[in-house]
Amino acid sequence: MEPPDFEAMNFTVEQVVSVYPLCEEWRDGAEGSVFHLANIFLFLGFMGGSGFYGLLYLFTFLTLGFFCSTLWAWSDSCTTDSFLWSFALFGVCLGQVLHVAYRLRNVSFEREFMELYHCMFKKLGVSLTHFGKIVACCDGDILAIEKDHCFAIEGKTAIDKLSVLLSGRVRVTVNGEFLHYIYPFQFLDSPEWDSLRPSEEGVFQVTLHADSPCRYVAWRRKKLYLLFAKHRYIAKIFALVVRNDIAEKLYSLNDKAFNRSGHRYDLRLPSYCHMPGTELEKADVLLQVGRVQGGRTA
Repeated sequence: MEPPDFEAMNFTVEQVVSVYPLCEEWRDGAEGSVFHLANIFLFLGFMGGSGFYGLLYLFTFLTLGFFCSTLWAWSDSCTTDSFLWSFALFGVCLGQVLHVAYRLRNVSFEREFMELYHCMFKKLGVSLTHFGKIVACCDGDILAIEKDHCFAIEGKTAIDKLSVLLSGRVRVTVNGEFLHYIYPFQFLDSPEWDSLRPSEEGVFQVTLHADSPCRYVAWRRKKLYLLFAKHRYIAKIFALVVRNDIAEKLYSLNDKAFNRSGHRYDLRLPSYCHMPGTELEKADVLLQVGRVQGGRTA
């Protein structure tokens, strides 16, 4: 005996009709090439990076992807919602492409600033947006030094800025003795900058003398430290380029200052700028002991 069908006997229950039709059979073939091309463009677009060029890459491929998706949805009369969404996203991405391209065109600097960017910052991956903040920190000013004029005088000029030489050549001396030259796209005062903390003050231990008409860009200490506080990425970039410049100066020195024992020291280094005479003499003794021990070992 079969059990009674209580649901069929209940006349208060309304028949529920399925709103969404069931998939009765699969399509014989795959979607058209436009559908697959749209997804390929979207895949490539989502691999975009940061910065202006990364955004331009991202939205360009998204625009192409949603455009192909719009064409695919248009070919099927049953996909009105897909067509409207794809077309709306296509319009948004196209607007972003035009906006980024306009901003990229407007990010332009003077020739000397562009040379500075290509020589010092572009190879580190610094975007034009961040470089624009660096240029704004110095107010976009390029300063000049006449031939035979001094940028800094030993024991007198305060260390209150960080400067990069753009053109010309600067001679560095200490007590009248030649140390080395500074060439374009090298810092004029990187050792002095690195030797002081933000709260400290100091004066140059060397004299910087222009051998030819020079042009340079300078950032004031306070404004630069405020920029570092707002943008940690820029602070890391400056720490890298400043210390790299110091290392290059160490390896490219043509001559160094002598102490009484005839040993050579670079007086621009922070460890020697403020070192008393007794410490220098101790360093000489250590050097001599090391040579004697090296001779005995040999």
